[in-house]
Amino acid sequence: MNTDEHGAERPDRARPTPQSLTGVGLAVLDRTGRVLLGLGHDGKWELPGGKVDAGEDFETAAARELTEKTGLVVPATAVRILAVAVDGLRGLTRITAAAVTEGAVGVPRVTEPDKIVHWEWFAREEVPSALFAPTASVLDCLWPGTTPRGAADVRRYRVAGDVAQITSP
Repeated sequence: MNTDEHGAERPDRARPTPQSLTGVGLAVLDRTGRVLLGLGHDGKWELPGGKVDAGEDFETAAARELTEKTGLVVPATAVRILAVAVDGLRGLTRITAAAVTEGAVGVPRVTEPDKIVHWEWFAREEVPSALFAPTASVLDCLWPGTTPRGAADVRRYRVAGDVAQITSP
């Protein structure tokens, strides 16, 4: 326990100042291998995803965010974590779990019209170049053999079972 000289817990240790953002980007693949992307009002395309709530695991966050963003449903057990990407873009440490799932149930719909214009399925070779930065990083983890889409200084930690390994930026 983090205590001071009198045995009391130090407030800065009990609730430290947040210094990073933890999220998940979910590559939803249909049976033909196309990926689902949403067009944001800024003209950039993004995967379903968002912030991980306190105490939530990546798989549960991905399944929850998918339903919140698109209306599609997938159980957390059907979500696979590929890697964890860490970047410092815009001066904030951002940790993004790169996740993938197949077989989501339903038809994607815009549930947050203030964020997404519409959802669309894309084959790998047809993915637009204007991508939200974390989406680009997740797609680089999903399709590592293709030309990188994300920033060069993003660190990607591949997940292999219970072991994570770093890949060079």
